[in-house]
Amino acid sequence: MTISGIDRLHSQLSKLEDMFPGYVTEIVEGNIVMNPVRPFHGRTIQSFWGIVEPQLPAGWVVVTDVAFPFDDAHEFCPDIAVIPGEAEAENRSAYAPDLIEFVAEVVSPESIRRDYELKPRWYASRGIANYLVLDPLKGHVVTMWNPGPDGYLGRDTIRYGPELIVHSPLGKLTVPTSLLPVDPKAPHPA
Repeated sequence: MTISGIDRLHSQLSKLEDMFPGYVTEIVEGNIVMNPVRPFHGRTIQSFWGIVEPQLPAGWVVVTDVAFPFDDAHEFCPDIAVIPGEAEAENRSAYAPDLIEFVAEVVSPESIRRDYELKPRWYASRGIANYLVLDPLKGHVVTMWNPGPDGYLGRDTIRYGPELIVHSPLGKLTVPTSLLPVDPKAPHPA
């Protein structure tokens, strides 16, 4: 599919979002998927954005819920993606996934399989060096690195609380996980 074809398809998906406010729309495995946005989801994005953006080298920016078509059956709108500032300045509705240098998703009850199983394979296949799964439902972050054709070869799970250091092509990113919101129903460490 060409970028103009992708732009047309995404503009159609944007109309769906306009008809159903409070939902994020993606194409996953050829299906249109709409997820409700919850307060902890939005707060996690805002907190993480505020932590990461000041640490980025010049020329890099954070975007959220912008379309990245991977193929005709997969168009993801990452919760956090770091792309070149010059690309973001184009203010488009869809960007090539090869622009993503760092990506993070925030888990919601409806996105567990996609965030933990499906998206890591696609993000790794494009060589995105670091993928973080921020999970306010479980109160932890899963950090993935060393991308390969079938997914990430490195993976750690860290409970919210300590400082997380991510060594990325963008430099060392420090994330004080204690600042990330946790669903009160999340299991807590003993």
